[in-house]
Amino acid sequence: MSAQQAAAAAVRPIKAVVRGQKLMEGAGVRICRTLGTPALKNLDPFLMLDELKMPADQASAGFPDHPHRGFETCSIMLSGKMEHADSMGSKGVIGPGGVQWMTAGRGVVHSEMPVVTSGQLHGFQLWINLPAKDKMCKPRYQDYQADDIPITDKAGASVRVMAGSWEGVTGPIKLRNPGMLLDVRLQPGANFSQHVPEAWNGFAYVYEGKGRIGDKNAQEEHAYVLHNEGDTVAATAGDAGLKFLLVCGKPIGEPIVQYGPFVMNHELEIRQAFLEYQSGKLQRPEDNPWASESDSERGEL
Repeated sequence: MSAQQAAAAAVRPIKAVVRGQKLMEGAGVRICRTLGTPALKNLDPFLMLDELKMPADQASAGFPDHPHRGFETCSIMLSGKMEHADSMGSKGVIGPGGVQWMTAGRGVVHSEMPVVTSGQLHGFQLWINLPAKDKMCKPRYQDYQADDIPITDKAGASVRVMAGSWEGVTGPIKLRNPGMLLDVRLQPGANFSQHVPEAWNGFAYVYEGKGRIGDKNAQEEHAYVLHNEGDTVAATAGDAGLKFLLVCGKPIGEPIVQYGPFVMNHELEIRQAFLEYQSGKLQRPEDNPWASESDSERGEL
């Protein structure tokens, strides 16, 4: 095999293309969902990806109080501001370019509400499963504003590194399960490549422009699921450039029992979550999700 053939063989092809579905969530906010639909129920360890893109005044109803248990959420804002507040009264605001990683663990009841009523509100929410050993861990928020997210530029590629690393630059989000989360922005005709372990699952979600990812043509509001062959993700931008999220992670390999905002390993655990939520005991008063936790509490990657 020639060196050129070997390089081509290392590029991960696309296993599936998932077109986004328009749905209403929260108190009447339109989103575009790819992962978490009948076309792609989940991709271990990832459970759901929603894109929110609309005038801020049309999203003012937001996402009032709702519970979570057994998994993590990652909220990414490209434009606009979103306030997160939990049932214990703690709150924080994610500004343009900011990212919030919330480990729901044993329980959080929170709301997500737009702060401004003018301009464009554009962002994403990704749901990530937790292994059984961490599903009842203490809840935790990790908030990072735009200035906290490193940006690396190379040959027409600009990459915001939120988690994992690219070109020797590491993102600030601390992960319980090995993975990466990159916001890739390519100028017209620019190329991108990233090493991803063959055993990891992953996908690219295109939110602007056109181009090529792996062996498929790529367009907006589509997710491109990576085949588990090869160890390199490759992309090339079209004439108008290409912007996408690259989401990859090591599979957990455990049973997933999901009922709405609760994701556990067994049906009995789901029933328990409902009982505690209905009795007002899901989020414990002694838990402060905004406080840092030690490495021993967080566990090793």
